[in-house]
Amino acid sequence: MAVVFKKTEGLTDKQFHYCPGCTHGIIHRLVGEVLEELEVVGKAIGVAPVGCSVLAYDYFNCDMHEAAHGRAPAVATGIKRILPDNVVFTYQGDGDLASIGTAEIIHAAHRAEKFTTIFVNNAIYGMTGGQMAPTTLIGQKSTTSQAGRDAATTGMPLRMSEMFATIDGAVFVERVSVHDVAHIRKAKKAIKKAFEVQLEGKGFGIVEVLSTCPTNWGIAPVESLTWLKENMIPYYPLGNFRTPEEGK
Repeated sequence: MAVVFKKTEGLTDKQFHYCPGCTHGIIHRLVGEVLEELEVVGKAIGVAPVGCSVLAYDYFNCDMHEAAHGRAPAVATGIKRILPDNVVFTYQGDGDLASIGTAEIIHAAHRAEKFTTIFVNNAIYGMTGGQMAPTTLIGQKSTTSQAGRDAATTGMPLRMSEMFATIDGAVFVERVSVHDVAHIRKAKKAIKKAFEVQLEGKGFGIVEVLSTCPTNWGIAPVESLTWLKENMIPYYPLGNFRTPEEGK
């Protein structure tokens, strides 16, 4: 009998710890599938910093390295420079990458470091209890913005993909979402392309994935998918911002 669907070899058998409705599990699977399809599971090295993905070393079926909060790009830089034939990636949340780790990731992109970043944007700090993140939307409530984020006092949410699109060393930049099947398929295509860019030695690649956080958003899992579609995508438009083929 033909196998229609099975667990990817890019993931271990460890059960995810993520909250019900969290889409980290979907993103993990996409990364695992891509590593398997590119036949690089055996030479992949992932770097996970602090955040909801802090236990990613339990889930990805490849070598993993833990990094301090926000410092995954620095660790990945060192690993890739010492082991250039390995496939190196960071898996980072928005609180990690877009806040404490902003300088690390921006300068890694400026240097055109040849690793891949999977950037999960759920518009809030997840693991630490639901505080306002740099990506929290205007009016969105959190434990540290209980009346809703106010642009007058906290500024506008950071659009990281648009920022990376201005950096020459960032040769592949795309924003995707995993709120429905069609977009999950597009997300996988982008993730695969980002890893291919690394394998071709072209420079830094990043995929921003819009994700849900039902627990800290305070809404039901199914409702959170709709909330993402109706609130996040209008401010964080999906699409490719930079690709080697277009010479951008």
